Amino acid sequence: MSRRKPKVMELDAGELRTIVERTKTSALDAGDHEKLKAAIETCLWMMAELEKKSATLDRLRKSLSINVKKTEKTSEVLKGTDGANPPQDKNEEKSEKKKKPKGHGRNGADAYEGAKTIRCPHESLRSGALCPKCEKGKVYRQRRWQKLVRIRGQAPIDATVHEQESLRCNLCGEVFTAKAPEGIGEEKYDPTSASMIGLLKYGTGLPFYRLEKLGRYFKIPLPASTQWDIVRKAAIVLAMVYEELIRQVAQWDIFYNDDTSVKILQLLKENQQIEQKGSKERTGIFTSAIVAVRDDHKSAVFFTGRQHAGENLEDVLRRRAAGLEIPMQMCDGLSRNVPKEFATILANCMGHGRRKFVEVVDSFPGECRFVLESLGKVYHHDAKARKKEMSAKKRLEFHQEHSAEIMEKLESWMEEQLEQKRVEPNSSLGAAFTYMLNRWDKLTLFLRKPGAPLDNNICERALKKAILHRKNSLFYKTEKGARVADIFMSLIYTAELESVDPFDYLTELLKHPEELRRSPQGWMPWNYQAAVAAADLATCSN
Repeated sequence: MSRRKPKVMELDAGELRTIVERTKTSALDAGDHEKLKAAIETCLWMMAELEKKSATLDRLRKSLSINVKKTEKTSEVLKGTDGANPPQDKNEEKSEKKKKPKGHGRNGADAYEGAKTIRCPHESLRSGALCPKCEKGKVYRQRRWQKLVRIRGQAPIDATVHEQESLRCNLCGEVFTAKAPEGIGEEKYDPTSASMIGLLKYGTGLPFYRLEKLGRYFKIPLPASTQWDIVRKAAIVLAMVYEELIRQVAQWDIFYNDDTSVKILQLLKENQQIEQKGSKERTGIFTSAIVAVRDDHKSAVFFTGRQHAGENLEDVLRRRAAGLEIPMQMCDGLSRNVPKEFATILANCMGHGRRKFVEVVDSFPGECRFVLESLGKVYHHDAKARKKEMSAKKRLEFHQEHSAEIMEKLESWMEEQLEQKRVEPNSSLGAAFTYMLNRWDKLTLFLRKPGAPLDNNICERALKKAILHRKNSLFYKTEKGARVADIFMSLIYTAELESVDPFDYLTELLKHPEELRRSPQGWMPWNYQAAVAAADLATCSN
């Protein structure tokens, strides 16, 4: 039986012992009873949690709000630590003071790019008219119009009912019905409805049942089953672009990949049968994200099922043309993220190595401060290179000039700490050192290979789409449902990476199914607008 998480209460161990002693001689008052009850409930809850396979000390600490760090930012992680820094070279470059970013107030009118604009000319004056105040000069239109913003609420899914007049002959019985307005289409559900439902569900994590409830508030009934039917039919069209997207990104230069756990009820039932048979078949279920980069283009594709991230990357690379250079891959240190049949130039995530020190900073403040500040300088150099929009070759040279020495000193210092027994190898800090040193060549690939990234953060952000869906909808019912989610998430997030409006992109794809079948390669987020213009021109010509 599951036990509810206890209410967090500040309790002192000495005070609890005193309360327990008082129970020998007298009855407890209400305050003592509450404290003793809270302590017992906490112990029972922790015993239940420790029985679970997924329980960890870090997870228990977070559940009980014990020293929880809400950010891994160096300045916040090191706040309150009193450990002295190890000696550093006086000639090290000092980090530049961060300037306070501009604009922390309300959004200005220019921020509402998607708003409808209505121009309001002056009610009585025109450019060149006599000034009504001085009656001598003339008024002229200013270049910048004054702007007023008015925001109103509306239903995310709207509906229009067209009432067609019908007339019936009283002699022959023929019925004559008024024609429907032009442009409303033959389908009940407009392509924009599928785009909006898909965007709300797979882009922002709003489950079908919540959208159904929201629709009832606006008197627009849209059952969850109907929403699923709409996105399922839309996914059949979008699948053509999804498959072409995979084919195209398979030819690209850099791949980031990772996965997260997910639940599919259909596969969970299969897991029960596997356990009953005592089989060694894989029972894990994952959503993998693969982010590919080439020049200024970025793209993300999602896969959900039994396969790990490395196996899904393997499937993508099978579509790679022969003769291309070996691609670069960025992932964390797990072996399951690496494809077995295809060679990649492997880089490991600096963020994962850094996190090992963030987790133990309270126990080893001095050592962790040195590591975190050293890595902070490297990240500062990387941000500076990207801000200046350096080419891959220039960025490599910049890092070799400014970051190589920092990383060399960090490596030597960690090896020295272990060799001179200043750090116990079996301690949590020793484990953090070992993790970094064992992967040092892969962590420092950015110092040897043009274009090599520092971390896997872009893929971690992509996986937040799947995690947000898991948090709100909890599970998929079938593998088909997971496939539909993969299609929508891939196209939505790729549009975001390309700074394209995902709602407009999905809508245009659904409006042109025939064009997609003929040439899906022309309907990628980075070139679909040209295809839309060509399709509209062809329609006008006909």
